[in-house]
Amino acid sequence: MIDSLFKHLERAKQSPIREQLDLGNKDYAVITLHRPSNVDDRQVFERILQALETIVARVPVIFPVHPRTRKMIQEFGFAERIERARGLRLIEPLGYLDFLGLYSNAKLVLTDSGGIQEETTVLGIPCLTLRENTERPVTVEIGTNVVVGTDPQKITTEAIASLNGTRKSGRTPQFWDGQTASRILAALY
Repeated sequence: MIDSLFKHLERAKQSPIREQLDLGNKDYAVITLHRPSNVDDRQVFERILQALETIVARVPVIFPVHPRTRKMIQEFGFAERIERARGLRLIEPLGYLDFLGLYSNAKLVLTDSGGIQEETTVLGIPCLTLRENTERPVTVEIGTNVVVGTDPQKITTEAIASLNGTRKSGRTPQFWDGQTASRILAALY
């Protein structure tokens, strides 16, 4: 996965997505949210929204909305609340290059996706995992990732620390250098 990230990073940086969203050189955060445990439970989703309402007072948050999540926003009646949260911008899901172009320039990423936890670690972007655990513990141990769950206070506290630059910075795990394929080939031949 990291090999793929590095292979496509330069192309992704050419994506016009930031200009299309009028982000230019502005600071912003990105959120992805799609896991049933976060979006199918009204109380859990509401706690995450509560945190986002605080975070957008500091920095705009771009939210490429997964179809499942969009459905639940409507079902729970959250559309008006989200609209009132100035700075929370819901957009359609993005293809890989546009999405990489968007979040690789973010000041902060909030996610419930495992792959993004790894990619933000390699790119040195602070990441908050909106789950109670992670299948990528190395990103927490030595990376830039913090598992914050869905507690609005914890999410907000860690987000502000990340935006202020007061949270510890991580390092890239050994072998997460984009050269895995060449090492595999060398071992085979």
